[in-house]
Amino acid sequence: MIKSLIINPGSTSTKIGIFEDETQVFDKTLRHSSEEIGQFPTIFSQMDFRKNIILEALKEAGEDLKSFDVIVGRGGLVKPIEGGTYEVTDVLAKDLEIGVQGQHASNLGGLLAREVSSEVEAARADGVKVPAFIVDPVAVDEMQPLARYTGLPEIRRTAISHPLNQKAIARRYAKEHGTSYDQLNLIVVHLGGGVSVGAHEKGKIIDVFNALDGDGTFSPERTGRVPSGQLIRMCFESGLTEKEVMKKFVGGGGFNAYLGTNDMREVDRLADEEHNALAAEVRDAFIYCICKDVGAQAAVLKGKVDQILLTGGIAYDKYVTEHIKERVSFIAPVSVYPGEDELLALAQGAIRVMTGEEEAKVY
Repeated sequence: MIKSLIINPGSTSTKIGIFEDETQVFDKTLRHSSEEIGQFPTIFSQMDFRKNIILEALKEAGEDLKSFDVIVGRGGLVKPIEGGTYEVTDVLAKDLEIGVQGQHASNLGGLLAREVSSEVEAARADGVKVPAFIVDPVAVDEMQPLARYTGLPEIRRTAISHPLNQKAIARRYAKEHGTSYDQLNLIVVHLGGGVSVGAHEKGKIIDVFNALDGDGTFSPERTGRVPSGQLIRMCFESGLTEKEVMKKFVGGGGFNAYLGTNDMREVDRLADEEHNALAAEVRDAFIYCICKDVGAQAAVLKGKVDQILLTGGIAYDKYVTEHIKERVSFIAPVSVYPGEDELLALAQGAIRVMTGEEEAKVY
């Protein structure tokens, strides 16, 4: 049995889970107030604060540090890498600290995993190494060269998406159907606060619509693609700063911009109970744009698509999933895997390495 501790930091919380093989035996969300977080000038400076809270939570739960075999943290905004499980080395830790693609709470995942693994090794005092890993961070970029072209040499498409959940669901589908991820061509649609639609060819995400930087459909809180001419004119004529424009597009866009909410359930309520015509049209436009992205990725895979997988929190919404199926099932059958079990996905990444199914990759 492999016992793992999983650490998933968010902006105002740190989720931890304990797994025995793939069975979750403990989970807790450690919430941090704005006042607590606000006292730290940088994300990295929160590390000791969060580590101590994790260790205290484990102590209160009666967990013996010596019992853990591996510690896994959510990966952050490291440099572009291929998918897989990476040991947190000095080089990786440094890039997580400085945030080579930006500062985000998830950057603390690998750093906290490394710190806690040191505590576990000290508690064991038997010389046994307890590895610290990250798995499929948001910076996974396996896009093929042709997918990077935009029409301007100065601007190249990059992948910031949801590889942890996309790849976990792809592997789950493969396992359920008696095959392996690297034998399939899949289109995976992650439906959450951000939306990403990826073309998976034989175990690689060879093209994906960037979920952060405005590439693909709009989402509950992001704009997605917009006509570039109008965007340029708005930036010059609005008087907004760069930071204000970014906030408008990432956080203030999508459902928020049209309806003042980023909650799909509220959009459904407005459309179905209050018969709000705008809410109904925004919901249908959201579905329409997702389906266009699925069609584009089908062309990337030359029409050879084994399955389309819908996942993420919005995949619980029957209206959305049924109307997506109506538009895209001519391409391939559609399976729905609602939610995103990130803690399990992180544990599975570690298990694949610990059991020898995969080798840990070098950053």
